[in-house]
Amino acid sequence: MASACNPAAPTQPALPSGPAVFKTIPYAFILPEILCGTWVWILVAATSVSFPLLQGWVMYVSLSSCLISLLLLLSYIFGFHKNSENWKVLDSLYHGTTAILYMSAAVLQANATINSEFHPRSPLYYQLNSAASFFAFITTFLYILHAFSIYYQ
Repeated sequence: MASACNPAAPTQPALPSGPAVFKTIPYAFILPEILCGTWVWILVAATSVSFPLLQGWVMYVSLSSCLISLLLLLSYIFGFHKNSENWKVLDSLYHGTTAILYMSAAVLQANATINSEFHPRSPLYYQLNSAASFFAFITTFLYILHAFSIYYQ
């Protein structure tokens, strides 16, 4: 007689909640994304937004990404996801989209850095814009890492 035993179905790993969020890849990337994004926002604001068309987009992307990532982090910490698979899809779509938006912001910030080289307050604005460009590209890299590491769980 044939066995009525079904082969074991592959199970998805549980979504972390509480302090385990900070120890689990890719969710451990959320806090560095927020911190580096906050630095981009602060450094661009310190330049008094010398190039409003370029740096306005950088400010929008960095501020909105920081706030949404903070809400996502809090929802993971407090366990609002209830281990639903839809949260993985939401997480990957959000981080993939944000990585693309942050890449555009980082390129515009690099352009503002090049333009600030010839600004009347050149040394200070150039240094602030250079640091903002650096953190914008680091933040972009973190969002890309987060978006792709969800697929390798």
